[in-house]
Amino acid sequence: MNLNKAMIIGNLTRDPEMRNTPSGAQVASFSVATSLVWTDQGGQQQKKTEFHNIVAWRKLAEICGQYLRKGSKVYVEGRLQTTEWTGQDGIKRYRTEIVLENMIMLDRQGTTTGGNTNNEFHNDLQAESQINDSQEEEIRVENIPF
Repeated sequence: MNLNKAMIIGNLTRDPEMRNTPSGAQVASFSVATSLVWTDQGGQQQKKTEFHNIVAWRKLAEICGQYLRKGSKVYVEGRLQTTEWTGQDGIKRYRTEIVLENMIMLDRQGTTTGGNTNNEFHNDLQAESQINDSQEEEIRVENIPF
């Protein structure tokens, strides 16, 4: 059995960038920052921030573009995917991103964004999740009996 799952909670570093594929599918790209804070041996507080590239497709991309903004706190869940290409300078480059499968806005309930409330967002996302669940035949971690 294999498992490729990434789950993070962080803040968007920029508004989602929306685009369409030639076939018309919507794609949203954005970045989420997560921080680790600790106290070193000298008693000084240290902080390390990681930046995660996120890609959402179709209806989930539309929802991200409509409701997420720079600074939004979100829970994102998806699979890791690394793409490889050769730059114009001949150097091989890599980009690892999380292909979004589930997202929950963690900002205060009732906050409005573009005239809609987070409750409306959660209803839209829940409907999308139910559609995806009925279309996919995948093994979910929650269903593993051990």
